[in-house]
Amino acid sequence: MTGPRTPAQVLRDTRERTSREKRAKVLAVIDEMTTRNEPITFTGVARAASVSNWLVYAPGVREHIERARQRQQAQPHLDRETGRTANTAGLKTDLAIARAEVARLRTERDQLKATIQRQLGQQLDQYAATDLITRVDELTAQNKTLIEELAAGRRANADLENQLTEAQDDLTAARASLRRMIREESHQ
Repeated sequence: MTGPRTPAQVLRDTRERTSREKRAKVLAVIDEMTTRNEPITFTGVARAASVSNWLVYAPGVREHIERARQRQQAQPHLDRETGRTANTAGLKTDLAIARAEVARLRTERDQLKATIQRQLGQQLDQYAATDLITRVDELTAQNKTLIEELAAGRRANADLENQLTEAQDDLTAARASLRRMIREESHQ
């Protein structure tokens, strides 16, 4: 059994473990990028793995990235040989199909838009003018009531302010009277 580890040993072990984990993450990102046929660059790998640029150029990692880049550079040659690359005619056909699909979708969108507009118009027509007039009358009456309540509230507020002013005046007079009485009693 070994003795207790010093803080320096714990720190060193933690750094080594973190370094191994980051390097493994970089290698996994390289494999993922290769699988998805994404262009592999040192900066792209560093960004995808969320590690520093320094790490991707470090010995033991740099070699993996360079090999993956070399395989990717050789890939277009292999694709041409196996017929997996798209030729100009195929790309033009794909473009024409995509344009036709976009035109179809635009037509469908316009038709749906017109249908919705008609349905909304019909819903609005269903509300009879009398219903609308009744609702306007209700809102007008409610507005009048609220205006009256507001005016009453303002009047009550003014009355309370007057009462407060009177009470303050009475309090001031009472204090002055009390002071006079205390002075008179103290002089006797």
